[in-house]
Formats: sequence, C-alpha cells, structure tokens
Amino acid sequence: MPDPGAPALLLVGHGSRSRRGVAAYWEFVDVVQAEAPELRLGCGFIELAQPDLDTAIARLADAGASRVVAVPLVLLGAGHMKNDGPATLARARARHAGVTFAYARALGIHPTPLEVAAERIGSTLADWPRDATAVVVVSRGSSDPDANADLYKVARLLWGGRRTELVEPAFVSLAPPSLPEALDRCRRLGADRIAVIPYFLFTGVLVERIRSQSQDWQEAHSDIEVRVGAEMGADRRLARLVLERYREALDGDVRMNCDCCAYRVTLPGFEDRVGAPLLIHPHVHT
Repeated sequence: MPDPGAPALLLVGHGSRSRRGVAAYWEFVDVVQAEAPELRLGCGFIELAQPDLDTAIARLADAGASRVVAVPLVLLGAGHMKNDGPATLARARARHAGVTFAYARALGIHPTPLEVAAERIGSTLADWPRDATAVVVVSRGSSDPDANADLYKVARLLWGGRRTELVEPAFVSLAPPSLPEALDRCRRLGADRIAVIPYFLFTGVLVERIRSQSQDWQEAHSDIEVRVGAEMGADRRLARLVLERYREALDGDVRMNCDCCAYRVTLPGFEDRVGAPLLIHPHVHT
C-alpha cells in the first residue's frame, strides 16, 4: 500500500491521439507502481489525452499529498520538458499553497535507455549478417536544436558499442534528416539491409508513421531489405530509472542541463533565440 507520508510521484506523459499509445503509458504506470508499491502515483498528460496534468496534480493534493515530484517521461528533452513541465508546476504552486513541488530530470541520455535500444536493435537484426547492414534510429524531432543534437549522440553511443553496423539518426517530424532521407543515405553508403528503430518510449501516431514510411520506402527500393523494430515500451529497467530520477529530485540539487540551450547561449543558426521569452505550447485545458 502507498505510504501517505511519502512524497508523491507524478508521471508526466506527453499524450497521444492513439489509443494504443495512451494504453502503453498506463501499462508503464503499472510497472512503475509494481517497482515502488509504497509510492502514491499521480498520472497525467501534457496534451492529447486525459487526465491533463493540472487535474492529476489536483487529485494528488485532494488526496493529501504535501510533496510532489514530477518526472517527465521524456527521452530527449525539448520544448515540452523545458517549458510545459515547469509552467505546469508554476500553476500548481499558485493553486496548491500547502504542497511542495519538485521537477526531476528527464530520462535523457543514460545507459538504461541505451541498453534497451541496443536490445531492440539486436532483436530486429536477428539472423541478418552484419556486413552491409545499417541501423536507423528515429526520434520524434523538434524545433529545439539541443534535443535534435542529443539523438546524434545516442546514435554515436549505440554505434560505439557495436561497430559492426552503420548507425544513422533520423527524425519523423519537424527536423531533418527525415526517415526517407536517412534510408537513402544508408543505401548510398552500401547497405543492403536496414533496421529502423523507433527511439520512443511508447507507440503512437508517430511510431505508426515510422512503420508506414519504412514500408513505402521499401516498396520503392526492392533491392534493399528493411525491418522496423519495436519501441521501448513498459520495460522495468526504465521504470527503475524513473524512480532514480524521483529520488534524485528529493535528495539532490537537480538542475536542467542548459549548456546548449538556444535561449541561453549563442548557437550557429539560432542566434535570434538568445534571451527570447520561452513560449509555452498552447493546450486547450489551460
């Protein structure tokens, strides 16, 4: 049973128009609860699904929570993590004066998601020979250059532990290179077989788009074999990382990594963003 005196854990989901994507979030909630049955969990979404975060926080406050730690279920921190999460907690502090709120780090570039992604790569490659084989790691894509650059680091780290296949990054929305562009590049570099790995926690509209784009590209290039792997899903190792972020927020001095934030430092091509106000993505419920 949850300990009513322990700080509550708020699992900040992005939300999805996909029922399967929302269901995957709730499956992950169950895994987190099984790993920490003593914790009271709050569950909510930034957009596209219910309950929204304001409602989730109100439920925790009404249930008697005096401390809440919000953990964003985000692999590569971009606008939702940097802007919407802090804005939600700012509203919560104004509405629930007797409750203390802390904001944990996103899951980020960490050995655990890299380990899970490497397993997804291995399962997708399966019986393929490793020569003339490539891997495309596909993320959501963002207007935030820092988040996009992180995917390149992920791809490099995944390649560094393997070195038997070419590993290329790609984005399914908002940023180049697109998935078809990355597949074209792998083909030009000599790949006969390409594994496409969604670098996503949960399935959803964008993961289905990855599958659709991969199939369309395969049909146009019959000389190349393409396989699409699975997203990370409700893995217990990721649940333990969420709990690690929760404890870190309680016990340590947690600060967002702003070393490459386009709003704080000058990055080539993004000079106009330095010092600009952070604009919160509009949501109907707020």
